Amino acid sequence: MRNYLIFTGIVLLTFLLSSFTTNELNEPVTGIVAEGLNIGNKAPDLAFNNPDGNSIKLSSLQGKIVLIDFWASWCSPCRRENPNIVATYKQYKDQDFVNGKGFTIYSVSLDKSKGSWVNAIKTDDLIWEYHVSDLKGWNSEPASVYSIRSIPSNLLIDADGVIIAKNLRGPYLAQALEKLVK
Repeated sequence: MRNYLIFTGIVLLTFLLSSFTTNELNEPVTGIVAEGLNIGNKAPDLAFNNPDGNSIKLSSLQGKIVLIDFWASWCSPCRRENPNIVATYKQYKDQDFVNGKGFTIYSVSLDKSKGSWVNAIKTDDLIWEYHVSDLKGWNSEPASVYSIRSIPSNLLIDADGVIIAKNLRGPYLAQALEKLVK
């Protein structure tokens, strides 16, 4: 019985440790985000419509540091995180980085209601111009491409479109960007 408990404990500890890793910036990354995509991989291109119906390609932002932010108007944790993202955007949007000029956000909404999505953009003062959605909720094609299983989720990509960090929330996003400032 004792050996069984020790074995079970080792298996549980291994499982818990495997779900906690660090990113390239040596910051903690937890949860399931972009399961098939790892730091160092090229971020797959996305091209989806903004609220005005115009297609915006992720690759059109090449040359900037970009946060690909998966969220939804109905997601309370996402809405609580938005003030942090807005403050970080304001602080770093015009900054020169080691590998990029400027910082922006490519917001991918998992909303089904265009009205709720647009209202949340306005209410939360999401002032950057790159907001996209296919309005399919959890069946969202961008979420599928990036294997998103929970929100809020995000990936930070460099000016060449390479993933350099995942799931940077709260102060971790600003800390990661500060390390990249020229």
